[in-house]
Amino acid sequence: MDRTLESLQHVIAQVLPHRDPALVFKDLNVVALLQEFWESKQKQKAVFSSEATVVYETLNSPGPPFVSYVTLPGGSCFGNFQYCLSRAEARRDAAKVALINSLFNELPCRRITKEFIMESVQEAVSSTSGTLNDADDPSTSIGAYHYMLESNMGKTMLEFQELMIIFQLLHWNGSLKALRETRCSRQEVISYYSQYSLDERMRSHMALDWIMREQESPGIISQELQVALREMEEARKAGQELRFYKEKKEILSLALSQIYSEHITSSSSDDQMSVAISGFH
Repeated sequence: MDRTLESLQHVIAQVLPHRDPALVFKDLNVVALLQEFWESKQKQKAVFSSEATVVYETLNSPGPPFVSYVTLPGGSCFGNFQYCLSRAEARRDAAKVALINSLFNELPCRRITKEFIMESVQEAVSSTSGTLNDADDPSTSIGAYHYMLESNMGKTMLEFQELMIIFQLLHWNGSLKALRETRCSRQEVISYYSQYSLDERMRSHMALDWIMREQESPGIISQELQVALREMEEARKAGQELRFYKEKKEILSLALSQIYSEHITSSSSDDQMSVAISGFH
């Protein structure tokens, strides 16, 4: 633990040279510190290509506990995990969690190297029914994971996570299964989606898939949304990264809003038709 803290203080000295590393985590203005950290990264041209701003979102609540989320450049999301009595306190707590993870991401151990890949593949094998031989076969899940890691050699884990979140959502959405049924290899799918970032267009496509699923199984979107909200709440309280749950929530909410909008439009058209028919008679 002492060695990790020492490493984090070394990162602070490099990225924020005018700050006292020993006092950073005691600074009450951690919101400004987090913004300063990413602005410094931007000047060093080491930020993600998709965005370069820190975004906060505080949930509406009539009283405590208050909940706040912060989204970092690249999309990683964190929230406050303590019981906060004010919106400002929740925002500071979320910023502190995000700052610690941002600094931790700068450590050498969080960069994808050959040694890191070997350890990660071994961990994946031990948690599944696969074998180390599967690592050389891209048609297996272990092999696909190995291929993705090797394709992102030199990147940090937060950068790698930006790509991984797409495949997590495609798996959840059922898109990966559909692609396998068209006989696309895992390697082809990975190569294709590695060119894209998660944007509004991709979210809209996934929302459309859920709208079609709702027609087959009414109520399924609301059920999935409740699951996503519960998972997000549990992960927030555990201090975990939240983007997967946040993206699920946004995709499902988008699908519901489109269904509601179409329902209102349809009802309005029916009313206008009724008026027209009544006038005709």
